[in-house]
Amino acid sequence: MSQDTNTPQPQFDVEIPSREAMLEVIRDAVKPVPYQDILAHFKLKDERQHIGVKRRLRAMERDGQLVYTRNDSYGLPERMDLKKGVVIGHRDGFGFVQLDEGGQDLYLPYHQMQLVMHGDRVLVKAGSTDSRGRREGRIVRSLSEEKREIVGRYFFEQGLSLVVPDDTRQGQDLIIPPEHVNGARHGQMVVAEVLARPSRRSSPLARVKEILGDHLAPGMEIEVAIREHGIPYEWPDALAKEAESIPAEVSDKDKQGRVDLRKLPLVTIDGEDARDFDDAVFCQPDGKGFRLWVAIADVSHYVRPGTALDKEALARGNSVYFPNHVVPMLPEALSNGLCSLNPQVDRLCMVAEMVIGARGKLLEYSFYPAVMNSHARLTYTKVAAILEGDPQLRKEYDKVVPHIENLQKLYKVLRSTREKRGAIDFDTVETRFIFNAERKIDRIVPVHRNQAHMLIEECMIMANVAAAQFVEKHKGGALFRVHDLPDEDRLMAFRMVLGELGLTMPLQGEPHPRDFAQVLEQIADRPDRELIQTMLLRSLQQAVYSSDNRGHFGLSLAGYAHFTSPIRRYPDLILHREIKRILSETLPGMPGLEGAHYYDTAALGELGPHCSHTERRADDATRQVDEFLKCEFMQDHVGDEFDGVISSVTNFGLFIRLNDLMIDGLVHISNMTQEYYHYDADRHLLIGESSGKVYRIGDKARVKVAASNLVERKIDFALISVEHTSAALPPRKRVDNKRGKRKESGKGSGRGAKPERSGSQSKGKRGSGKPKGKGSPKKTGGSPSGKSPKQKKRRS
Repeated sequence: MSQDTNTPQPQFDVEIPSREAMLEVIRDAVKPVPYQDILAHFKLKDERQHIGVKRRLRAMERDGQLVYTRNDSYGLPERMDLKKGVVIGHRDGFGFVQLDEGGQDLYLPYHQMQLVMHGDRVLVKAGSTDSRGRREGRIVRSLSEEKREIVGRYFFEQGLSLVVPDDTRQGQDLIIPPEHVNGARHGQMVVAEVLARPSRRSSPLARVKEILGDHLAPGMEIEVAIREHGIPYEWPDALAKEAESIPAEVSDKDKQGRVDLRKLPLVTIDGEDARDFDDAVFCQPDGKGFRLWVAIADVSHYVRPGTALDKEALARGNSVYFPNHVVPMLPEALSNGLCSLNPQVDRLCMVAEMVIGARGKLLEYSFYPAVMNSHARLTYTKVAAILEGDPQLRKEYDKVVPHIENLQKLYKVLRSTREKRGAIDFDTVETRFIFNAERKIDRIVPVHRNQAHMLIEECMIMANVAAAQFVEKHKGGALFRVHDLPDEDRLMAFRMVLGELGLTMPLQGEPHPRDFAQVLEQIADRPDRELIQTMLLRSLQQAVYSSDNRGHFGLSLAGYAHFTSPIRRYPDLILHREIKRILSETLPGMPGLEGAHYYDTAALGELGPHCSHTERRADDATRQVDEFLKCEFMQDHVGDEFDGVISSVTNFGLFIRLNDLMIDGLVHISNMTQEYYHYDADRHLLIGESSGKVYRIGDKARVKVAASNLVERKIDFALISVEHTSAALPPRKRVDNKRGKRKESGKGSGRGAKPERSGSQSKGKRGSGKPKGKGSPKKTGGSPSGKSPKQKKRRS
């Protein structure tokens, strides 16, 4: 087991054995090694050496490399059947350990969760399997250090101060000693630093480190999400000096020697509220095909490896887009200024110049540093209107209209090629929050992709493909965007759901993207197509960054790498540096290659998981804000009726997605009082015992909003009516417990009666939130999640 390089190692005045040396001794032993035997083995007689060894052994315990036994001996965790993992809490008090080695999570009952906190790293021993088939775990040791920050709501009741965590997976309230209240007032949102971890006899102790403000204050959901997910949001002092040296405009010196593309009519096409423009495009006919220029902001020229700017960009990994708020990867002086391809100003760029055949094949490509001047700042809405013939816009942008039409012609060719190779093309509808003057949601509107979105997406995909091919051709090292084959179990579950909806997905051998594309063709005109697309997406693997190019399943591409957004994604910056490095070796003396850098295999092996993690972190945070804002919006609609569709069926009820608003809520089974129900887990059905009525995914439903819970970010619906998509299923036999005879009922989970209410949701009205019980406050805190105002997801 290797030493954790991220853990600071203590320094000693005397020479003591290294971790590796002591691990080797313990590995070679047939049983745990006593402390005195370790001293004897290394012939350590100096008292200072004894102290040093003891400290190092304790550090190795803390890092999970060793386990200290009751007879003053040290053993290896793996030899004791101990496993390392991360605790995942549940709001109902139990939890799980997600093992580092993968495989099935270990279940932690309530009494075990009292010893740890959600997110802790632990050593755990696997035990027996419970009645529900869950393998239980027993906490052996927490590997987490005590200092940890948790966001929550501060309460003072009956002389006791405590913080109720906003994240309901944190099952224990934090006790705040009087000397650590630090000015917090009852009901405020705060950041608490853990001082002492929980035990069987005591709750965790903490101090108020930061006061965020009043509960439900405008924008509080974003402040909470940023801190709860550990997103870096403050610029370090060391970076301030570097930021001060960033010029307002590109210097003449930096332009020298670069390819001059200032007369080339490159244009940017982005969303209406975009502020950082990292790509510009231009296309013209080339023989029977096309020549496409994709110019990307040359961030690598200004952000050099090892600088404070670079270290902070790496820590952030990517920009995070919330409604009306952005946490950028780079300071605004760069992201919105010097690196942004603003109109009518000179900017440094890296260019992918490509020749594309009449059938959409990439024939040639070259990369080079250049200087450009954007001829227009266009939006998706304007470009779509121009292509549809809007006379006023065509007159206003008459100089670039022919070039936009060339882009449209190229898009049609690339679109045809995409369809032929069987790439999956999701046409999902996103939503956008429209806020009023108090920054409360006025309405939620759907955002549809138009032809301009898809046009730019195809241009960016082509540049990313060219970049991947360029790096592979020269045997360079970079991070590829990898999308692996679908998981077999999830794929099987998705096919079963399709069958219930009257759809088919024939598979012959290994799955191909075309199989999924054919499903999307089948549902193109269905009213529940958005729902089916979401289920299809969930059946696929999550795309990640990796130095190992395993291809991109969804796009049906052998190689794909992110080149087009170095302002907001660190993997793109890595790729730019590698392309410059290759150019410096293949074309010595080429100007404009400052910032080139070589990444070895070990470095890329660490950067891939890190960048994948920061991307998931951003997605989780924005989703949290999104869910909170939707719950807040629905609080003003309690009692109102809406139309929707059943989006998920579980053993505890039906999830309904409202049309247009794209808001999900739960109809709990305890509120479906007409009869007893049984859950068919294999086919995702809920079946009425007496009537044989079947509730399945895709059924149209009309619901009334019963409650909106800001604490858990959940919405309760009451079912008014359901338009069933099929007839009742044939009943199955079950045992009548009273008479010992077999009766007819729907196939289900084996329950003979309707399940009792479990965790039903309270209304959670604004301003509510009194402590519950003796000093344990009721959780009514707000928390966050949302969508990118720029709708940047179009760039694959």
